[in-house]
Amino acid sequence: MFRKVPDYHMHTPRCNHAKGTIIEYAQAAVDVGLIEIGMSDHSPMSSGFDKAWRMDESELDSFLEELEAAQRQFKGQLTIKSALEVDYYVGAEEYIQFLADYYDWDYLMGSVHFIGDWGFDNPDEVSRFETCDIEQAYCDYFKLVEQSATCGLFDIIGHPDLIKKFGYRAPQGSSAVFEAENNMLQAVKKADVALEISSAGLRKPVKEIYPHSSIIERACLSDIPFAYGSDAHSPAEVGHAMDVCLGVLQGFGMTQVSQFSKRQRQMFDFMATT
Repeated sequence: MFRKVPDYHMHTPRCNHAKGTIIEYAQAAVDVGLIEIGMSDHSPMSSGFDKAWRMDESELDSFLEELEAAQRQFKGQLTIKSALEVDYYVGAEEYIQFLADYYDWDYLMGSVHFIGDWGFDNPDEVSRFETCDIEQAYCDYFKLVEQSATCGLFDIIGHPDLIKKFGYRAPQGSSAVFEAENNMLQAVKKADVALEISSAGLRKPVKEIYPHSSIIERACLSDIPFAYGSDAHSPAEVGHAMDVCLGVLQGFGMTQVSQFSKRQRQMFDFMATT
């Protein structure tokens, strides 16, 4: 029913919470029938930000050397795109520009994992959901995602409602959260960047893809493009639940996903022709 599309979100052990070499990810991709992937490991950030959960700046060159070796080994069999998943927070723009200039990347994925000093998707910090104002936390989160689009430094906005990861939900029908989501979508549209549709949430306590269906529907109505990502932290997760994500997009009238090369986007038709 669906053609295999690029999987643009996967990690290496340099982020300190993944396993597998790039060669192993590439072989897993070939084994499940993919023709293109993107290695988008957690980038270094300035001033030791979240150092335990990302590569160090000193590891950038070894990451690129390993990636280029895999590109040579799989040439003609699998296209492997160069990328980083880069954390966005207010004040990070200068360092993100440094990363953008470091290499001739195929794309940069911007993600929000922190609200202030709170790493809300870190299992060690999940207890803060019990005492915070969840509605306000959702609004603060979507404001940061909005700003990540507005800054103009990214090609893809990663897992756009990651804050739901542990199953803590904003109050049902919250107009403030709905408005924050809409502001985020408007910024994404204006910046002409893609949203990630990610199967990773299916492997997390929330048991739901990112983003939720209402965000996907509104994005599709606004002709905002999507890119698929498994957020694989092991080779076994490459391409995970791709058809689930594509089925959701198809349900809202979408028949293409984004494909990137040297930070230029093209659209890839995922509907089978026969």
